[in-house]
Amino acid sequence: MAVEAFDVVDLIRVKRDRGELSTEQIDWLIDAYTRGYVADEQMSAMTMAIFLNGMERREIRDLTMAMIASGERMSFAGLGKPTSDKHSTGGVGDKITLPLMPLVAVFGVAVPQLSGRGLGHTGGTLDKLESIPGWRASLSPEEMFDQLRDVGGVICAAGSGLAPADGKLYALRDITGTVEAIPLIASSIMSKKIAEGTGALVLDVKFGSGAFLQDIERSRELARTMVELGTDAGVATSALLTNMNVPLGLAIGNANEVRESVEVLGGGGPSDVRALTIALAREMLTLAGKPDVDVEAALDDGRAMDKWREVIRAQGGDPDAALPVAKETHVVAAERDGVLVEQQALPFGIAAWRLGAGRARKQDPVQHAAGIDLHAKPGDAVTAGQPLFTLSADEPERFVRALEALEGSYRVGDAGEPVQDGGPLIADRITA
Repeated sequence: MAVEAFDVVDLIRVKRDRGELSTEQIDWLIDAYTRGYVADEQMSAMTMAIFLNGMERREIRDLTMAMIASGERMSFAGLGKPTSDKHSTGGVGDKITLPLMPLVAVFGVAVPQLSGRGLGHTGGTLDKLESIPGWRASLSPEEMFDQLRDVGGVICAAGSGLAPADGKLYALRDITGTVEAIPLIASSIMSKKIAEGTGALVLDVKFGSGAFLQDIERSRELARTMVELGTDAGVATSALLTNMNVPLGLAIGNANEVRESVEVLGGGGPSDVRALTIALAREMLTLAGKPDVDVEAALDDGRAMDKWREVIRAQGGDPDAALPVAKETHVVAAERDGVLVEQQALPFGIAAWRLGAGRARKQDPVQHAAGIDLHAKPGDAVTAGQPLFTLSADEPERFVRALEALEGSYRVGDAGEPVQDGGPLIADRITA
């Protein structure tokens, strides 16, 4: 029997006592955990020690590289065009990947968008796209490369071969109360993105009531950590800190978010969704060496829509097919004249989840037609009886718990009353 290089209990004590782990210790820890030598309860103790005491920049870099080394790395060197990707930390109504990918691909920059599924109140890009009849999320590496070469963009599921240590570690963090540890979030996200092989990466790091990290300073720390990791790994990386105090756009769900994305690709759509799509596209194109292209024109003249249709067809989907519609709806109307002064993002995300748009467990199915359509945003004048939002679900009994989640989350006040100040849509830009 081979002799192990370290004793995991000794390593746990180092982090428990606020010490630093060496590169060799971190490499061994991740390898030993991946192959099952380090037990879940031991790694649980380690993740809690990291959660409480943090890690130095060098340790986080070593952790990220060790997770990358646990699996395979992709390369797009043979594409003959630059690559640029985007990752969002997730929020309520965040469908930006859908219009963003084809918009960037219009300009000859390949977008290898490996996406995930929703869990809890934040929606998953793959769940949204699976509302489209025939569309498939799973592509082989060869299919992905061919589509990037021929079409210019792809949105698909990450293969199990990329950073498998991260998949195992994330499942453990999810049940041990350590998901929010910034070293673990940063290494989780960046191990997959660096292993993916993109040349440039833009991070959309959310803050506010509907975000993963609600405090803007914690979100800024996460953004800086991830930008440092990308830069250290030779990936051109930047981050935008974006607002998630109110839902993004007017649609929260799956099929309805696809509809809204198509509106944006057609030159319309809610102003905040359009603005963030354009800002992220400019950032991705700048990092890929194309800072001077007219992004807005590509949305308005049909080029982005044409690229969207091409990408959807390439993955077996029918861009002209009707999207699912829920069997039941419930409209919530204003009880008085006035102004919508409050609309908190998190309760609307939870309500959409309870309607069936999200899942409580990874194996749960989602209802593609379930969700919420907003008819007003903070600052809008409303009249008594005017719809504020519509709930959609296939089972009407879901409305009760969804409405419970929304109690106290929105309010109609008097004209002149202060409106919920969500702050600017983009609060900061962070670079190396």
